[in-house]
Amino acid sequence: MTENQTVQQKSVRRNRFAAAACFAAAVITATFVGTQSASADGAAGGATAGARPAAVAVAAPGLGSADLVQSEDYVRRGLNPVGATVTLNGRQGLSACSGEETMRDLTKGKATAYASVTWTFDTNGLLTESAASAPTKAAAATWEKQLVALVQDCRHEPAGHWYYGAAHTLTTTGGTARWYPAHNGDGTVSGGVAVLRSGTKVAVVELSGRPAYAPNSFAGLAGAALNRLSS
Repeated sequence: MTENQTVQQKSVRRNRFAAAACFAAAVITATFVGTQSASADGAAGGATAGARPAAVAVAAPGLGSADLVQSEDYVRRGLNPVGATVTLNGRQGLSACSGEETMRDLTKGKATAYASVTWTFDTNGLLTESAASAPTKAAAATWEKQLVALVQDCRHEPAGHWYYGAAHTLTTTGGTARWYPAHNGDGTVSGGVAVLRSGTKVAVVELSGRPAYAPNSFAGLAGAALNRLSS
């Protein structure tokens, strides 16, 4: 495959992701009163979080919407969430770098459970998170490596394209997060992406469309997501 073909394939998958992100933002209309937590009403489909979420849905023992990043994790970092859609089928796109690839695709449907969320904010910005529970720690480690490779594929891009910056590692008693600041085509920071693993659970979380969102702020958000995953 030539270099031009590789660049074209990346452009196609990112354009598809951008279209999907716009669609997700259009259909999420719920409004929060104060700070609420993400929740879901059914394991098969999606649910939009409202002012008073229902009881947290659990896809399988050890993984549910409570393991995903919550609204209070954003508010303390200067973000005001207005809506969230939670699904438990593993079919949400992984990141801006993966295009249409989902957690179910990456795991070949072998996870014991899936959980995903898309958050919108009162200003520009979209956050997505996709998680999976592996049958063994070895499988989780393999999926983590695949996610890291996927993210690193977008670290070196042609001039003028957005890209992920240098990798950083955050280790806690609950697990490990590898996070990367995201940069616009002019080099300014705009969100970030993180790959998380805690025991047999793995996840990828990405904040996009937030110009000037400081890298250290995203590091805190990645740590909050890791704490949720390890809970």
